[in-house]
Amino acid sequence: MKIARRVAAAVLVAGIITALGLVGWSWWTSRLPGTYSVMDYGSADFGGGAKASAEMEHARMGHARSVATLNGPRGVPDRRFVLTARRATVRLSSGREIDALTFGGRAPGPELRVRQGDLVEVKLVNQDVDGGVTIHWHGVDVPNAEDGVAGVTQDAVRPGHVFTYRFRMRQAGTFWYHTHEVSSEGVRRGLYGVLVSEPRRLARAPGVDMAVVAHEFGGIQTLNTTDGVGRRAVAPGTSVRLRLVNSENGPQTFTLTGAPFRVVAIDGTDLNGPTPLVDSGLELAAGGRYDVAFTMPPRAVALALADTKARIVLSPDGAGDALPVQVQPRRTFDPLAYGRPRATPFGAASRFDRRFELDISRKPGFLDGRPGLQWAINGHIFPDVPMFVVRSGDLVKMTIRNDTGSVHPMHLHGHHMLVLARDGVRASGSPWWTDTLEVHGHERYELAFRADNPGLWMDHCHNLDHAAAGLTMHLAYEGFSTPFRIGGEAHNEPE
Repeated sequence: MKIARRVAAAVLVAGIITALGLVGWSWWTSRLPGTYSVMDYGSADFGGGAKASAEMEHARMGHARSVATLNGPRGVPDRRFVLTARRATVRLSSGREIDALTFGGRAPGPELRVRQGDLVEVKLVNQDVDGGVTIHWHGVDVPNAEDGVAGVTQDAVRPGHVFTYRFRMRQAGTFWYHTHEVSSEGVRRGLYGVLVSEPRRLARAPGVDMAVVAHEFGGIQTLNTTDGVGRRAVAPGTSVRLRLVNSENGPQTFTLTGAPFRVVAIDGTDLNGPTPLVDSGLELAAGGRYDVAFTMPPRAVALALADTKARIVLSPDGAGDALPVQVQPRRTFDPLAYGRPRATPFGAASRFDRRFELDISRKPGFLDGRPGLQWAINGHIFPDVPMFVVRSGDLVKMTIRNDTGSVHPMHLHGHHMLVLARDGVRASGSPWWTDTLEVHGHERYELAFRADNPGLWMDHCHNLDHAAAGLTMHLAYEGFSTPFRIGGEAHNEPE
């Protein structure tokens, strides 16, 4: 009996030592170095396509083409802008003042209006933002070197330095721009703005065309800088287009009362055959955009942010008001079956060159030495996450599964994805193209896109706190690598 007890005790001690060793090893290996390349972590996932492993290893060793060469076109720009990043005090409509980080002393920053086809040049000047700054053109499929991701496509712009972005604006629609250097803090504090690309030839006079950004400043919900009721005079019969942008980390629900309206665009892409909506709430993904249109009636129309005091009232005399109590929408807008179908360049029945699975879960472990319940991609904790690898021209299918109870607005840089199905139900309305897809807890989406924009692209949750906590990965094109490095020593922290 004594021998048996001794053996059991020895086995128990050995088990404890082994468990402690495994925990210690996990802690040690989770620690990120002072600087590293995104090419060096995780493992390549070829999605069942051609496995050019030797070529990828070649890229990891620095022998591939640099993404820094994937610039926008030269030539005389059609539109030039200068955006100066600096600290400033932002005054809300209530008179409350916010200590903010801004572009041009404003938050949102200056609205940039261009025409489809314009060659756009934007000079970024960092006046005094200590942590550095970049500009990411959210939803615009720019060349990779213009994407504005610190440590991936460029170095963060330090105080006293400048960086110039150039790109051909091939899309028409509503987009936005924001820093991608410590973006979880920079965007929250005010480093964001709206970019609108109008069609080269407008079908008719635009009437009222207004961008409205939902943002939270220090716990105060705003529409642009309105934290109460904003008013504007609009003559009856005027066509109105409201460009709704959600710059926050979580979904926001907009309501529009006083007139039937149509959702005419999602994430910068027009919808086909949109139909009138009444009493429908518009739940907008973090980072996403909806354009809504209506004809101004002879009474007040109110755009409100649900469960907040923020609203904008349009009325014939500019002094009207809407109902003092917000009306709760009877339904939530669902793009899956909205509008009329039309032909797309590919679909669910297409032959795909690559098929990727992106499964989001949580698991106990360490993130950069910190213990906790961590976000995981395909069962792995950052930085041991997959890198999806494609070749130029590939047709790609991606299935996203959210096995958590949280909402994840998944944003793929540089590409627009066609929604094929949700939870096995095929998309049946207007083609739904998205760059920021809200995936609710335990939902599954099937998506497709053409790999037609070479480079190295972030694919991450646009709840920027989630991204900062490891819910981020990359899409890589074979034959390309980055010379930039992430980490405190490199002064590049994209999330």
